[in-house]
Amino acid sequence: MIKNKTIYLILLFIITTATNKIFANNTDKEPVEYSKAGYLSVPNSGREVFNFNLGWRFFKGSVDNAEAVDFNDSNWGIINCPHGLEYIPDQSSGCNNYQGEAWYRKHFVIGKEMKDKVIKLHFEAIMGKSKVFINGKIVAEHYGGFLPFSVDISPYIHFDKKNVVAVLADNSDDPIYPPGKPQEVLDFNYFGGIYRDVWLVTTNAVYVTNPNDVDKLAGGGVFSHVSLLPNGDAKINVKADIQNAGNSLEKIKGKVLLKNHTGEIVSTKTVSFKIQANKDYLIEEELYVKKPRLWSPWSPTLYRLEIILINNKRKVTDGVALNIGIRTIEFKGKEGLFLNNKPYPGKLIGGNRHQDHALVGFAIPNNAHWRDAKIFKASGNDIVRAAHYPADPSFMEACDALGLFYIVATPGWQFWNSDPIFEERVISDIRNMVRRDRNHPSVLMWEPILNETSYPDHFAKKVHETVHQEYPYQGAFTVCDFHAKGQKYFDVIYTHPFNNFVNKNNAKTKENLKALGFDFSKETRSTFTREWGDCVDDWNSHNSPSRAFRGWGEKAQLTQVEHYADPGYVYTSWEALYNTPAQHVGGALWHTFDHQRGYHPDPFYGGIADFYRQPKYSYYLFASQRDISEKNPPMVYIAHEMTPFSGKDVNVFTNCDAVRLIVYEKDTIVKRAKDFNLKMPHPIITFEDVFNFMDVKEKHRSRKKQEASIIAEGLIDGKVVVSHKKMPSLRPSKIELKLENNEVPLVADGSDFVRVIASVTDSEGNVKRLNESHITFEVSGEGSIIGDASIYTNPRKISWGTAPVLIRATTVPGEITVRAYIAHDGEHIPLSGKLTFSSIVSKDNYSHIEIGKENKDVRKTNEDSKHVSNQVLKDKIKTLEKELNNLKLKEVERQQRDFEGN
Repeated sequence: MIKNKTIYLILLFIITTATNKIFANNTDKEPVEYSKAGYLSVPNSGREVFNFNLGWRFFKGSVDNAEAVDFNDSNWGIINCPHGLEYIPDQSSGCNNYQGEAWYRKHFVIGKEMKDKVIKLHFEAIMGKSKVFINGKIVAEHYGGFLPFSVDISPYIHFDKKNVVAVLADNSDDPIYPPGKPQEVLDFNYFGGIYRDVWLVTTNAVYVTNPNDVDKLAGGGVFSHVSLLPNGDAKINVKADIQNAGNSLEKIKGKVLLKNHTGEIVSTKTVSFKIQANKDYLIEEELYVKKPRLWSPWSPTLYRLEIILINNKRKVTDGVALNIGIRTIEFKGKEGLFLNNKPYPGKLIGGNRHQDHALVGFAIPNNAHWRDAKIFKASGNDIVRAAHYPADPSFMEACDALGLFYIVATPGWQFWNSDPIFEERVISDIRNMVRRDRNHPSVLMWEPILNETSYPDHFAKKVHETVHQEYPYQGAFTVCDFHAKGQKYFDVIYTHPFNNFVNKNNAKTKENLKALGFDFSKETRSTFTREWGDCVDDWNSHNSPSRAFRGWGEKAQLTQVEHYADPGYVYTSWEALYNTPAQHVGGALWHTFDHQRGYHPDPFYGGIADFYRQPKYSYYLFASQRDISEKNPPMVYIAHEMTPFSGKDVNVFTNCDAVRLIVYEKDTIVKRAKDFNLKMPHPIITFEDVFNFMDVKEKHRSRKKQEASIIAEGLIDGKVVVSHKKMPSLRPSKIELKLENNEVPLVADGSDFVRVIASVTDSEGNVKRLNESHITFEVSGEGSIIGDASIYTNPRKISWGTAPVLIRATTVPGEITVRAYIAHDGEHIPLSGKLTFSSIVSKDNYSHIEIGKENKDVRKTNEDSKHVSNQVLKDKIKTLEKELNNLKLKEVERQQRDFEGN
């Protein structure tokens, strides 16, 4: 990180400092390749992995004999996975989602050239309990909705003929597998369906196994572990589990390769071995890397580890790859977290994440997971805690590539069942989550306990030991609550910086901070706060200064900001976390995104972004806490809208030394961050009593509207490096559309979607926050609108100036045009908006006969070109009408001005 800010100023002169730039210009990586059934692809390896998401027949409900080959599913809908049973409204808390049985059927053909292959279906997850049938025969039964499982379907396939796979997915409440708690008393929703990817994997007889397919302690698949040597080099221990599913002995040459980010091989080992029929073999090798680029949140360098198997005919029989990071972590008790043998700088702050997304629930495609991770990173977070189950593999890969630490949690929430089968299934989940995620450099801790649950002491001991059995090397750390039963067994402890503070309004005095502070002298282990920020009045009403729906506007959002930053009462916050010793490593906000819940009619509104990932003021507060560096540019943001109802004080978020506030282009005030005497990296800079709407009115009446502005300039060493300008919004004039894809392109795979945000603005582009019109969206080209009027998504009511819509790509790459207009027509309504963007071709290979599509009534096709043309003509006429009306309105203004004082 750059310490000398004066030197950094030389770079900043290159950066645009236009007044509408909140952040200085910044670019980021494009996503790396996603894994498929646990591995990255190796070209020409003999292993073929097909995307199996497209073209499932679907029925929501119970059906007799739906697994039968000759079952008539012709009247079922056709969908693509990931699929969550249904679309849900924004306000879907209180158990209004479907729970029960649902059926999926897919017809497919496999050619006879695959006859000697091992053929498996790999499900990344199916919610609840599920059964899988191939050509009418049951081949798997699975319990649990958050971890992968595979089915060897080789014996059941009819080659060169149509086959059918049927899946019964049941998300009903069931206490015999975790989480186990009924949704009606759960703080999140289960949703349902085949909500993650499905892959068809074909390999030769000799192949690298998947760790979740074979029940091997600390084994199966590929397992790598990193050590840093005193001379600065790295040693990587690699184990690879090889299976021979054939009927004869095979002579194999195994290559273990490590490649850097440019594809250069930096270390390699070769081993020759014999593997008996229907037996396995374990490759164990050590790779050495000279002066490696180490992984960290600020430099997340990845290396590619490949395992290549070559038979005695010099033919590659299998090849797999995965990304690893060269890094070490260690919790040193009172010294805190050490990364790569150095103390971690500052505090490790981040947030919790449910995979819940607007409209689709859990059914989020890979790119949308990646976009979520980019939002986390851009908003100043460096750690994500799982809430309360393992994440989608693509999100874990995004954390690796973007530099986000991750706390992996086993499925569970406030529920214990003394039936032995429940505990057995929890232990099985823990083993499988470690086996799945053990190679990710982003994994910081393992949370094997059931969240906020009263469980027996023996269970706490067992789950801690299970993690270390599965990861028997340095670098595995278990974590649980300080007050939980069996906490003595764990490596790291969850706690707040305070004790007994949540039930009282304790003023933030030195005396109270000392009296209520956690006594770190009595704890030898490192500590972390798993959930901070929430502050409900009681656990039935759920009113909290943290829970601010974006649509409630400035005051609610500013209250949330103050609560998260540095409230006037004793509570865990940015400031409180930075006042702890090194022993307290950091904390994760509850919760980064708004989300739905089962046991309460209100969604959780405490996110720094809403269901659609639209930022609230607190998003910019978090973003401002990241220090300036080569990758993290200076930023400044004015949290004020200059409306008639806006407050007198103006709050500015920045990571600069100081802020110069220019009010109405004349009054200039400078405040320095260090003058606030706080320990959080970058305190809120508040300018008291600088805004009065009557001043804005005076500027307008004196024909000086352009002077009615507030500009915040971020200063480093007294020089302007970034600025942000706010102006009051004038008469609603137009709808502006913006693509929010977080620099991750839309892929034409039938499941990927992006957000398009419609803003009602004045003629200068200032968002009209105080507007409650309804917007209708239309789309043409290779995209569809997710949802319709039945779930209040189209038309949609504007909330705090914007209306979001989700656009899903078809399977054909090409242009997509979105139009938005005020739902009710009229002479003075704002002009419609139009946005055109493109999807790109998918790199996956697919296995499908049919393709699912969105409902026809939410997608405009080429058949509707006449309607679109009419709308274009209508907009041109309306533009002319507006110009004429503006002339008329000028006269009305004059008349009102002349008679106002009479």
